[in-house]
Amino acid sequence: MSPKITLEQWQTFRCVVDEGSFARAAERLNKSQSSISYAIGQLNTQLPQPVLRIEGRRSVLTEAGKILYRHAEQLLKQASDAEAVARSLAMGFESEVTLAIDALQDVGALAASFSAFSDQFPHTRMRVLETTLSGTTEALLERKADLVITPEVPVGFSGRSLRGATLIPVAAPNHPLCLGRSEVSETELRGHRQLVLRDSGLRRNVDAGWLQAEKRWTVSHFATSLKLLKSGLAFAFVPKEWIVDELRTGCLVPIPLGVPMDRHIPLYLLVAAKHAAGPATLGLAEILITKLGN
Repeated sequence: MSPKITLEQWQTFRCVVDEGSFARAAERLNKSQSSISYAIGQLNTQLPQPVLRIEGRRSVLTEAGKILYRHAEQLLKQASDAEAVARSLAMGFESEVTLAIDALQDVGALAASFSAFSDQFPHTRMRVLETTLSGTTEALLERKADLVITPEVPVGFSGRSLRGATLIPVAAPNHPLCLGRSEVSETELRGHRQLVLRDSGLRRNVDAGWLQAEKRWTVSHFATSLKLLKSGLAFAFVPKEWIVDELRTGCLVPIPLGVPMDRHIPLYLLVAAKHAAGPATLGLAEILITKLGN
């Protein structure tokens, strides 16, 4: 059913309520007082219940009017937002930007970048793909994402350096590799169950970080790995940036290896199609480089 009340009528209604009288509403809307009075009269007639009543020189909301006032505010905001989106699209801003993030990237560190992007491009949606290993490269090459944060820069692309991730071997304090130990060899490490990340790519099967241990459990994300690590069931190489709180509280501890095996992995920001990228994509890229760049 088509609405009976126009946006102009709802706007007039809101203005009368905000200003408190027909006269002040007429002045604010640059209309005659008679036209304001007519619009409100029509509104009261068209709706099942009146929204305003006159008390002296003031216009007072009825109980129905109090409820409808909130709805009118939302309706007018939605209309204003729709016009803003249309203007944004007309200026060439994308309706959506997709960012693929390798699991090595701490998502919490991206919050400030996402907030700045939201402020600069309020009408552009963002889609975040969480990928691992070859899945990140796949998202780039197959144009599943406009931007990617990845440890690998494929041939034909150039990447901007971001802060990387440092993988350290950790386990629960009661794990045999940590409990009462002062030094552990790599050979002994291989003899224990290791947690590794599943490759999210469809075309390749990469086993980055696997020590060829026979006892291997594969998980899809570091968050799952952390839960299993805390239970003492296995060890894993985990980005130090992900476990700051766990290391501080002691629920996870570094494995005391005789020869350190910490690995720093650089991360890069890549634009999938720089020549065709819109202003929102390039804007997000600049924000990420500013916030996360070396």
